[in-house]
Amino acid sequence: MKKQNPLKLEQQVCFPIYSVSRLITKAYKPHLEKMGLTYPQYLVLLVLWEHKELSVNQIGEKLMLNTNTLSPLIKRMEKTGLLQRNRWEKDERTVMVSLTEKGLSYQSEAMPIPEKLLQSLLSEEVQLGEVMLLKDTLDKWITILSKKPENQSNSL
Repeated sequence: MKKQNPLKLEQQVCFPIYSVSRLITKAYKPHLEKMGLTYPQYLVLLVLWEHKELSVNQIGEKLMLNTNTLSPLIKRMEKTGLLQRNRWEKDERTVMVSLTEKGLSYQSEAMPIPEKLLQSLLSEEVQLGEVMLLKDTLDKWITILSKKPENQSNSL
C-alpha cells in the first residue's frame, strides 16, 4: 500500500476548517454590512450583549484575540458610537468596555442573523445534527489547543 504524502493540501485537516471559516465569514458580510459592521466587530457586540460590561482583556480571552488586535477594533467601535471605554474604578490600569444605547439597539437587528446563517449551512447532505456535532468537536479542539503551551500568548 502506497503511503500518503502528509504535505499534500488534500491531506491537511486544518485547510477545510480554514476555508469554511473564511466562507462563513463571507456569508455574514451582507448581513453585517447593512449594520455597518465587520465580522470582528459583530463578535465584540455578541460578547457585550451577553455580558453588558467586560474589560478589554476579558473580551480578548472570550474571542481569543490579543489586545494589540482588539484595542484598535474597540477604539473604532467607540468612534462609531457603539460602545464606550472607561477606566475601572478599582484598578485604573483596567479598561472596561460597555455598550452605548446605539450598541444595544443593534441587538434586535442582529437577532435573525444566526438563524439565517445556520439555514444556509443545511442541505439534503448536511443535517442540523451534523452541524451541532461539528460545533461540539470544534469546541473540544479549541479547549485542547488553547491549553497547549505553544498556543498560549502573553498578550492577553
